[in-house]
Amino acid sequence: MSLQQHQSDDTFMRQAHNQLRIILKGAAQVVREDELMAKILHSLKTRKPLIIKLGLDPSAPDIHLGHAVVLRKVRQMQDLGHHAAIVIGDFTGRIGDPSGKSKTRRPLSAEQVLANAQTYEKQIFRIIDRSQTQVCFNSMWLAGLDFQEILQLAGQVTVARLLERDDFAGRYARQEPIGLHELFYPLMQAYDSVHLKADIELGGTDQTFNILMGRNIQKAYGQESQIGLFMPLLEGIDGNEKMSKSLGNSIGIMEEAKVQYEKIMRIPDHLIMRYYELATDMHPDAVDQIRQSLTMPQTNPRDIKMQLAETITRLYWDHAAANEAQQHFQAVFQEAPAEWLEAIACPSDCCNPDGSIDLPALLTLTGCAASKSEARRLINQNGLRIDGSTWTGLTCPAGRIGCVIQIGKRKKFRLSSS
Repeated sequence: MSLQQHQSDDTFMRQAHNQLRIILKGAAQVVREDELMAKILHSLKTRKPLIIKLGLDPSAPDIHLGHAVVLRKVRQMQDLGHHAAIVIGDFTGRIGDPSGKSKTRRPLSAEQVLANAQTYEKQIFRIIDRSQTQVCFNSMWLAGLDFQEILQLAGQVTVARLLERDDFAGRYARQEPIGLHELFYPLMQAYDSVHLKADIELGGTDQTFNILMGRNIQKAYGQESQIGLFMPLLEGIDGNEKMSKSLGNSIGIMEEAKVQYEKIMRIPDHLIMRYYELATDMHPDAVDQIRQSLTMPQTNPRDIKMQLAETITRLYWDHAAANEAQQHFQAVFQEAPAEWLEAIACPSDCCNPDGSIDLPALLTLTGCAASKSEARRLINQNGLRIDGSTWTGLTCPAGRIGCVIQIGKRKKFRLSSS
């Protein structure tokens, strides 16, 4: 081997290791890392981009930061020079993937799928690079399969293997019905990978069975097996449940910059690094530096969280909007003096049978919170103080009449008996 060739190989190896670190940042699991490294090296040497497959569920078109975890990973790989194949499951959506469900999903009509897909497209290109993306509907190839081709596909897997999937196994054990058409869902998703010749398929951990099925089916069709890259679920701003619009703990990518920033500032401190890993495009080296800085006694986590909020907001808007959102937050939540309200009598509706005070009800009735759920969130996030001390309970004793109640940094009042 010549010196020049040796130097070239070293360069490829360094580039490949850098790509591997970026691709695996925040990932829950990869199948298999050695194969992924080999694919990256081959891509660098041949200058042929990898094909990154991501299937989108056409039933939920409103994207929040939780949905965006896999899309951000796609964008990171596009920035490395690879191409994305976004599969809108218009054909599989007519069946409905029962993943994680205890019963069959209601299938979507073609009109519903198309409407949702159009909404998706408006949002996903706020994240991924349109010029490096192929958006396709899997009806383009699945609808054209004849019965012989379907039987050939079905012949690549046993019923016993399909029944290993958790949701099928559970329903079978409980003697609940499983439609024969449902067993075809993972096969059709796998065939998507065959058609696209996917190198990597991205998905959440709830897609493990389907994505690994793609590896097996590709091999059966004489292709090199795709890599399964699984991203974890992102917790919402409550810090407990996975991000969900229905739970009221989500941060939508289409929400205004000021709203996004303020919501990110609500996340508990223990999620700061998780959001840096899953909700930003920062290089792993930069993330490691932030993680190290958080261990320093002089570091205020609030400052790191403000940097996080600005970084994420800038991803979906621009530097000016993110800067304005930060200034708005500082003016409203940090710099404004507390607003004294007049002494407020404790409403009878807020008194429990034992004489204690229902704090969520009190904060709602006094207008300090929009709802009881918001009041509970404020309390759980240490946003309530009684006589200057943080109060984490949802009730306080009747003997606290006369105390000063402060909500956040802006409002406080004295609780009177009448």
